[in-house]
Amino acid sequence: MDKMNIRPLLRGSLSFVPGIRKFLPRRGTGGTDSAEYCYEVWLKHLTLLWENGMSAIPRTLAELGPGDSIGIGLAALLSGTDHYYALDVVRYWDPGLNIGIFDRLVELFRRRAPKQPGGWPDYDRYLDHGCFPGHILTERVLRRSLSPARIAMIRRVLSDPSCAAPPIKIKYMVPWTDESIIEAESVDVIISHAVLEHVEDLDKTYQALRSWLKSAGMMSHQIDLRSHGLTKKWNGHRACPEWLWKIAKGRREYFINRQPCSVHIELLKKHGFRIICDLKAFRTDGIEREQLASSWKHLSDEDLSCSGLFIQTCKE
Repeated sequence: MDKMNIRPLLRGSLSFVPGIRKFLPRRGTGGTDSAEYCYEVWLKHLTLLWENGMSAIPRTLAELGPGDSIGIGLAALLSGTDHYYALDVVRYWDPGLNIGIFDRLVELFRRRAPKQPGGWPDYDRYLDHGCFPGHILTERVLRRSLSPARIAMIRRVLSDPSCAAPPIKIKYMVPWTDESIIEAESVDVIISHAVLEHVEDLDKTYQALRSWLKSAGMMSHQIDLRSHGLTKKWNGHRACPEWLWKIAKGRREYFINRQPCSVHIELLKKHGFRIICDLKAFRTDGIEREQLASSWKHLSDEDLSCSGLFIQTCKE
């Protein structure tokens, strides 16, 4: 068995103590507290969606698990999206943080900031000489999406989500519990980034995502299949016996579900999604097959070594 780090065990154990969670500091999700991170994540999903058949900036976008800020959704709004739904299980909404990230995003888009080198999956070959998706976010598109009036509307809604500033609409829904929270067949594109590995009921979630999408609507998900630092080895979470995993998980609002790549693909097909992009990252420095806990002995060699999945789909 791979060793589990002590901190997640302590945190999980403490969560069983009645009333203690209100005294524990709430941990951020990491990433979306940076405008640069949100900018690059959005450009990645946007560019690869475009390469796989999307032909217009989505008017309505839903994001699962925005985390510390709604920066990825704000980047979409600055690209021309009008309606944005943010769905999470824990409330992180901070008007000051969101406005600060928004203002920084405006700067990045105005100067067509290049994406930083590296990252997975690589999509540099689809960008212009300035490492920017200028073929998608053309001068005409950005002239409209970055107009002073539109920027003022987005800032107004960020400051007061209840105000009316057509056509801009931002809906932050926490916690979301069932698919009725969004009108059926009303969303053009759904995205998530390092989120679906945390979802407890994947079957129900993929069902909800299908319900929200319009006919021929698209999805883009990057799924991190590593242990998120819970164990010494990147895939050591599948060496943990169930009793130990339950202690580490405790009563937290979310954890990681340990489901492998193949489960996501099977569920997407079950719910009527056509896979149009299926990129996998592999590693060979994890635990060996003989170290797997009994509940994970059935894993295929591919699932055992797959550390990440970037997948895009179209609703059939």
